[in-house]
Amino acid sequence: MNDAHWMGLALDEARKGIGRTAPNPPVGAVLVKEGKLIGRGWHQRAGMPHAEREAIADAVRNHGPDATRGATAYVTLEPCSTQGRTPACTGGLIEAGVARVVYACTDPNPAHGGRADAVLAAAGIDVLAGVCEDEARRILRPFEKVIKTGLPWVIWKSAMSLDGRLTRPPGEGQWLTGEAARHDVQKLRSQVDAILTSGETVRRDHPALTIRVPEFLEGRTQPWRVVFTEKPASLPQDAPLFTDAWRERTLLRSGDDLESALRELVREQGILCAMVEAGGNFSAALFEAGLIDEVVVYTAPILCGGPVPALAGKGLLHSLQLHETSFERFGDDVRMGGVIERQMGRG
Repeated sequence: MNDAHWMGLALDEARKGIGRTAPNPPVGAVLVKEGKLIGRGWHQRAGMPHAEREAIADAVRNHGPDATRGATAYVTLEPCSTQGRTPACTGGLIEAGVARVVYACTDPNPAHGGRADAVLAAAGIDVLAGVCEDEARRILRPFEKVIKTGLPWVIWKSAMSLDGRLTRPPGEGQWLTGEAARHDVQKLRSQVDAILTSGETVRRDHPALTIRVPEFLEGRTQPWRVVFTEKPASLPQDAPLFTDAWRERTLLRSGDDLESALRELVREQGILCAMVEAGGNFSAALFEAGLIDEVVVYTAPILCGGPVPALAGKGLLHSLQLHETSFERFGDDVRMGGVIERQMGRG
């Protein structure tokens, strides 16, 4: 087995933490000795042990206190070298007696990036960086964007008809997509820290914006539900966002300055990734402000001809080309996703 194989297992561990670790990044680690996997772990939430220490504990639990001596650690992000809410992972790896550390990505924080190499090398540990870096960076994008810009990674999610409409004709059911696609939306909600919507959507649809599939909610709390409105007094006080068991997870924000509001969510709630579930006007405003990073659209094989378009703003200054596109069928519906590539220069 080569380094890429073992790092692939560490990436699988990291994916378990997506949507659960903010303001920390999702990180995975595995320990390998004599060609065999002896320990694995992932960072489960802020304040809990980091992935490296979880993997070390797993190895000791299953193979004894000396199991980690001479092992190789594979980690999806450069091990931390400073004391925070938890001890430095470089210290844990040194104490465990590992002989080699392989990691995918350098820490995007310039104050920390690259420091682990010298600490580990001074302890006689061989270090290799950059294995499966591209795959790891996709998982770490929200964390990296927050570090470099102070803004969260924002996903625009929409379900629409073939003619780009959000609602069916009057008298028909509310759902455009089928049950399988709606189940996938629940999984997507479990991978974000906040869901952004508009006062217009709350007044019209009374959405709950919660994770309703127990397996997706396990190990995390409900995402923040953030309502952008200039008329908070006009919001229906009997709406689920204000009356359900998670009403304390509902926030109101002004839509006057969307960028400032998103920065505030990062500073005060520690969010890394947010998803938009709203009508065409609010969605378009975020696109026009250059605040959307990723698109996920569920398209139903229906022609509605209704009055509510998925995007209804003033219009973009230029077309946005999606990259890393993906397509997946859920019954008769199709999910299309892609990333809007921008330079992370906004600070």
